[in-house]
Amino acid sequence: MTSETILVTGANGQIGSELVLALRKNYGEDNVIASDIRENDTDSRFEILDITDGNKLHEIIQKNKVTQIYHLAALLSGTSEKNPALAWKINMEGLFNVLENTVQHNISKVFFPSSIAVFGPNSPKINTPQFCNTDPTSIYGISKLAGEGWARYYNLKKNTDIRSVRYPGLISYKTKAGGGTTDYAVDIYFEAKENKKYTCFLEENTYLPMMYMPDAIRGTIDLMEASKNTLTVKDSYNLSAMSFSPKEVCASIQKIIPDFSIDYQPDFRQAIANSWPQSIDASVASADWNWKPQFDLDKMTEDMLKNIVIENV
Repeated sequence: MTSETILVTGANGQIGSELVLALRKNYGEDNVIASDIRENDTDSRFEILDITDGNKLHEIIQKNKVTQIYHLAALLSGTSEKNPALAWKINMEGLFNVLENTVQHNISKVFFPSSIAVFGPNSPKINTPQFCNTDPTSIYGISKLAGEGWARYYNLKKNTDIRSVRYPGLISYKTKAGGGTTDYAVDIYFEAKENKKYTCFLEENTYLPMMYMPDAIRGTIDLMEASKNTLTVKDSYNLSAMSFSPKEVCASIQKIIPDFSIDYQPDFRQAIANSWPQSIDASVASADWNWKPQFDLDKMTEDMLKNIVIENV
């Protein structure tokens, strides 16, 4: 598949760093352009881009004849709570710049990541359905819900093809946590491998929807490669794989590292977690584009601990 030229924004982040590799495997090295606000000296197809700069985005699209965009640049939940104004600027102005350039340059398809953060205290907590009340109480969730509204508007009013999933917490051994509420589930594996102990910022029985990064990358690309005629959701698809608590992750790790220990010191992120679903119903994604996860908790734990590399261990 060499007819597409794909731009990935936020390519240095947790999702972007792995998505770029997967896209290049599918579409070819020269057909996938990585971009981020921070330079990447090791990437020959890289553009420095502040996503709030619409003119720079226009120049990159025009120069490279971009046909698809995976727009990942955003501030995550924990960081957003600390700086709401910056979060709104990056998350909303960035998306709006992508959407406007999509219309101007006739971009064929755009991927926009939403989140389970769009749900709130009045959303069903167990098997949260695709269509239900969304009343986010975090800055991150508010921005993602607004982004879903923009995606729906451009799909219906501007005849664009904007596709999206509501990611649960994402876990990867390739990049460390980046300030999200679900990021304990990344930190805990690195600390288990390096120090055999971990202090968790959530309570032990806090259940949240989670997903291993290989499933997330596969699901993202599968959605973007699905026929538009099969897609019924115009804002963002629920996506799910598993749900677990910090206590259960600890038990899973102890099957491999028996002397691993955990203690709990909940911080402001506990309130964010309490407002989110405990499990997600992704049956619409399964029906529309055959979504099915491949990893459960123990299979993920085994792969994480096998692949995490700690310097000087």
